[in-house]
Amino acid sequence: MADVGVDETLLKSVAERVAGEAAELVHEAWTGMNAGREVRVDTKSADTDVVTAVDHESERLVRARLAELRPDDAVLGEEGGGIAGDGVTWVVDPIDGTVNFLYGLPWFAVSVAAQVGGVSVAGAVVEPVSGRRWTAARGQGAFLDGRPLSVNAPERLDLTLVGTGFAYKVERRTKQAGFVAGLATRVRDIRRNGAASLDLCAVAAGWLDAYVEHGLGQWDWAAGALIAAEAGALVSLPGEDAELGPDATFAVAPSIAAPLRQALIDSGVGEI
Repeated sequence: MADVGVDETLLKSVAERVAGEAAELVHEAWTGMNAGREVRVDTKSADTDVVTAVDHESERLVRARLAELRPDDAVLGEEGGGIAGDGVTWVVDPIDGTVNFLYGLPWFAVSVAAQVGGVSVAGAVVEPVSGRRWTAARGQGAFLDGRPLSVNAPERLDLTLVGTGFAYKVERRTKQAGFVAGLATRVRDIRRNGAASLDLCAVAAGWLDAYVEHGLGQWDWAAGALIAAEAGALVSLPGEDAELGPDATFAVAPSIAAPLRQALIDSGVGEI
């Protein structure tokens, strides 16, 4: 484990504070957009992979606040890039769930995590619309608005609710569709909510029993995976379980971990 060298509780406080301020900005923009205000939209890896002016504004705010509160730390953001530093690196997703944001769906969040040596040690995921705040620090548990979180304990595979997501490129989506078709007959049901950080938080809260997705960026899982793990989930990050695929993220309640992992493999998860 990484040696933090600073107070992880303090890092969690900074993450929550900064994510909360950015969430206020995003909420104001979302409210205005729903009232008819135009928001500039560009694309990234595909026409369906969108980024808005609000994503950039949110990240600029986060970077500015971190520069004030933690001037010696590095920042890695989805939109602004960056590289990891020797000490604390802040990993930022200014709007996780941008497509949901653009369509007016309220399931999106600002995610801010502190990492040391690539390991998340504190983080916060804040939902602009509901105001919910998901937080965790390594070894201190996970919380939703101050309430301790704990994962579910499903007894059987066929009673397991699984979250997932899809890539932007058609070729990979086609493979994912086949995988989901195979898995759907083995579990209770499958959910696709469109915001990885919140799906990981949903596992922490017991709103999902498990979550698996390929191709996530570091900013997508940095805070949410820590929150899930601190709530008791078993978490595998990209590169840690070759049989799930080289870029798979997997969070699961321990009671169902082994049979679900095998079901994922049998359904072709490693071929995506």
